[in-house]
Amino acid sequence: MELTGLPGWTVRGCTLHDVAAILSVTRASDVAALGEPDWTEDEVVATLTAPNQDPAVDSWLASGPGGEPLAWAYVDNPERGTRDNVEVYAVPGRGAAAYGPLLDLALERVTARAREAGHTQVTLRAGAVASESAYIDALTAHGFAFRKRHARMTRPLTGDDRALLVGDRLLVRALRAGDEAEMRRFHEVLQAAFTDTPDFQPVPYEAWRESLAALPSISWDEWLVAEVSDRVVGVLQSADQGVERGEGWVKNLAVLREHRREGIGGALLRSAFAIYAAKGRTTAGLGVDLTNPTGAHRLYAGVGMTVAFAADMFERTVTAPP
Repeated sequence: MELTGLPGWTVRGCTLHDVAAILSVTRASDVAALGEPDWTEDEVVATLTAPNQDPAVDSWLASGPGGEPLAWAYVDNPERGTRDNVEVYAVPGRGAAAYGPLLDLALERVTARAREAGHTQVTLRAGAVASESAYIDALTAHGFAFRKRHARMTRPLTGDDRALLVGDRLLVRALRAGDEAEMRRFHEVLQAAFTDTPDFQPVPYEAWRESLAALPSISWDEWLVAEVSDRVVGVLQSADQGVERGEGWVKNLAVLREHRREGIGGALLRSAFAIYAAKGRTTAGLGVDLTNPTGAHRLYAGVGMTVAFAADMFERTVTAPP
């Protein structure tokens, strides 16, 4: 169908056959904003197949008058909670005109999703790098306001990285993914450790397992647990999203409050770095909320990670009357 307000432009829902076209858009956007491509094929597939995601109605590919894909957008709310997320990517210059019309489609869909989930109101978030002025203008025009800043941190891996052992009480080892009790403990530590962060939303164990089952791949040997006196008190969850670019990715790091400042987080990170390096990865990366009260940014800096770029988070309220 025609993209509203842009004569000659078309827009349609997505399928897995659109992965290459979507990558062409996201990589052009990434290079302009970050200086290098960020999205990988696996990440696009994971986005289109995530829980509570129907790419035919929750994702849109917009093409210019010549038929070339110039913009892509999607909404994301795997837990069907009261916070939704929208992302819009456009080929610099030529695709920027699609920001507004795609946000219109996203707002309409988020309203419908909220109603379907039984919510009368949800918070909708969007992220943008400071240099993406056209996108930020479109967000502002659609009622979004600045909320906070996130950062992507990175660290080179030399191949000489070694796990760090802290005393005789601490053991860092790979997660036993086939052990249901240990999987439940891993999830329990994740949930408990994040309860004191501003945006924490509880995720039931079954929903968490469903989200894992939807992932294209999982390298279980990169998932770690830290034991103190035979009790799991810290966990590290890796993701395969950076494999294509030679990057090990830390998706979640969690240590129970009563065991923080004991060197456990650093030991988990250094152990993960050693695993990544042994596999030939050249960098390790992660994302961090710079307002996180647990001091996560200082921990990451303490193990040699530096900020690669920062992204501002914008949000607005979307109402969905019954």
